[in-house]
Amino acid sequence: MFKFPIRNMIVAGVLLMMAGDFMFALNDAMGKWLVASFSVGQVVLVRSIGSFLILGPMIVHQGVAKLFHIDRLGLQVLRVVATTLDTVLFYAAVVYLPLADVMSFYMAGPIYVAALSHFLLGEKVGWRRWLAIIVGFCGVLIMLKPSSAAFSLSSLFALIGSISFAVGIVLNRSLRGTSDTTLVTWQTVGAGLVAAVMAVGNWQPAAAFDYGAMLLLGIVSGAAHLMITRALKLAPASTLAPLHYTLLLWAVVFGALFFSDFPGPRILIGAGIVVLAGLFIFHRQKVKDTVPPENVPKGVN
Repeated sequence: MFKFPIRNMIVAGVLLMMAGDFMFALNDAMGKWLVASFSVGQVVLVRSIGSFLILGPMIVHQGVAKLFHIDRLGLQVLRVVATTLDTVLFYAAVVYLPLADVMSFYMAGPIYVAALSHFLLGEKVGWRRWLAIIVGFCGVLIMLKPSSAAFSLSSLFALIGSISFAVGIVLNRSLRGTSDTTLVTWQTVGAGLVAAVMAVGNWQPAAAFDYGAMLLLGIVSGAAHLMITRALKLAPASTLAPLHYTLLLWAVVFGALFFSDFPGPRILIGAGIVVLAGLFIFHRQKVKDTVPPENVPKGVN
């Protein structure tokens, strides 16, 4: 059987990761555009339905029965709650905040993961990474600016959403025995059910084009997940992880092009601190071991 050289596989992994990140950023920009006209519940519900256009063949291939053979039910439910909060609060935040601002909060995901892994998984975190975690938190506080004059509910949504995202990642590591198809299916169902409740009384008439765009959100997100999953099988996670910060660059570009939003100095400074702290954590993980695929920050939903 012919085998591709390792170098070619790594290059393919890098290209897939960058393409997946671009798709995630596009998904986020489309979501921001849609929630400007429709309720978060309506957008997330139709998006969840669209996700099954990607998930459907995967479920058939795995077998529907396997979806109901779930180990560690309590953790599974907690993960669905965390991922649902992540999705809903992300879209709630981008209603009022620039895309780059919200993405900056989510870039702190690996920092939260490092801290949560110490307390929830018992993983040893050295003093250097603890220092990076503290510095990263300082960057988040700069972005949040928790004063009565500058604090906003949308910033709080972004902060809680990013922490929920990190909790979901940590729980993923505790549920490695569960297939990706099962995990993603139930998190999609959970988000869809909560969105359906939120949409009651907030449903707006929409044209076919708008519904198509909402369905496309789920398709684009699913395609991005598949690209990144394949990338992690072709190239080391420690090589790919830093590339995920290109999401922030795309958020700035799309925000400027489509919404005329530009991040302020406070967001740029805080985001810079968060990114540097995250890169250092990745570096230390590579030195100590390797970066687990679950530690790679996703492109938010």
